[in-house]
Amino acid sequence: MPKETTKTKRKAAEKAEKAPRKGKKDPKAPKRALSAYMFFSQDWRERIKNENPDAGFGEVGKLLGAKWKEMDEEEKKPYIEQAARDKERAEDEKAAYDNGKKSAAGSEKEDDED
Repeated sequence: MPKETTKTKRKAAEKAEKAPRKGKKDPKAPKRALSAYMFFSQDWRERIKNENPDAGFGEVGKLLGAKWKEMDEEEKKPYIEQAARDKERAEDEKAAYDNGKKSAAGSEKEDDED
């Protein structure tokens, strides 16, 4: 039996070593765009909490989801428009960020050649 536990430990160690490692996220990178539902959640979370003071975090989330589902398109429209504006903002910031990275990488290459 001791052999089995040793094999199990080795397999676990091998799996841990094979796990892909994520690189660190650049703190200067732009934030992603929020969805219409996220804007709705920010707007309604306090109201839901006030109406249901005993509700926990998960319950508040469920109530928000239920409220969002029962809303018609006309009620969702302002949040959808907010999300569209935020998507444009995120795309603009990402393009500027990517261009900045490319120009910084390009200037580093020029410095290396000298």
